[in-house]
Amino acid sequence: MASAGGGAARVRVRAVAHRGDPYVHRENTLPSIRSALRAGAPTVEVDVRVTRDGVPVLLHDATLERLWGHRRALSSVTAEELRSLTRGGVPTLAEALACDASGRLFLDLPDPAAAGAAVAAVRAAGAGARVSWCGATASMREVRRADPDAEIALTWTTLTPPKPALLTAVAPRWLNYRFGLVSPERVARDHADGYLVSAWTPDTAWTMRRLVRAGVDSITTNRVRVLHGLLRS
Repeated sequence: MASAGGGAARVRVRAVAHRGDPYVHRENTLPSIRSALRAGAPTVEVDVRVTRDGVPVLLHDATLERLWGHRRALSSVTAEELRSLTRGGVPTLAEALACDASGRLFLDLPDPAAAGAAVAAVRAAGAGARVSWCGATASMREVRRADPDAEIALTWTTLTPPKPALLTAVAPRWLNYRFGLVSPERVARDHADGYLVSAWTPDTAWTMRRLVRAGVDSITTNRVRVLHGLLRS
């Protein structure tokens, strides 16, 4: 099983493109992923849910309304119906894993029910070495059950730290914080406990610089060009 704490290796600050390159292409689509990789992001975060027939696809919302204009719940349509409704715009996870083998994917699971199918798709693609996972407690518990070796970032949104029993059960490598919760003191504490620290989703250069100064190991942003330029300067 992936180790929970006690000596996680430090890494250079990682730039993660949030849902691809959403200011250039529609989020969670193959053009958006490719654009983010061309912009210099080594890792792209995408959201994974499952269709009615259990196919993992890239979609953040529970419905198709905001992005695709259909008042349909994803859970009410099959993968074939989804392809027709969106003219192939919503890719399957398998398609996303195949679209560019040079980049890593950071898979966010808004719905824990998607975990088993998503892990199976990653395994079928032989992509475990270039995939990591993020999400709230229920989703990450399911990922850990399905894959003892998964690299997990436990998403956290409160000032109260995760309880030791939860950390033991999920065994995350990363603690993934909403950026406003990050402080140098919190980062130092988590590093001392053996965890890497990621932050989401700052979109101003000022906030990105603050997070770098605080010592985070990874930043997820909608403006990956800004972050990539900042990290290279």
